[in-house]
Amino acid sequence: MALPRVEIEYCRLCRWMLRAAWMQQELLQTFEEELGGVTLVPGTGGTFVVRVDGEVVWSRKQEGRFPDITELKQRVRDIVAPDRPLGHSDKKSPA
Repeated sequence: MALPRVEIEYCRLCRWMLRAAWMQQELLQTFEEELGGVTLVPGTGGTFVVRVDGEVVWSRKQEGRFPDITELKQRVRDIVAPDRPLGHSDKKSPA
């Protein structure tokens, strides 16, 4: 069975490639055994969308902001390895 693939589409006109590349590196480092790859896709129009196997997990336009790397890792984890703890990156349950 093929491992899930992440795609980060970013606006090249907005110069968001470095942000996308940093998030790519973070995801690859965190999920090195669970992912089949992370691809950067240049776009336009202020786009910054993260997909796992085509499913949108973050859209800057829908959320109104860029993801915090912790949020992004949690959303990717929930799809690719839902039982995997993220250590200090996991949200603490309310008391």
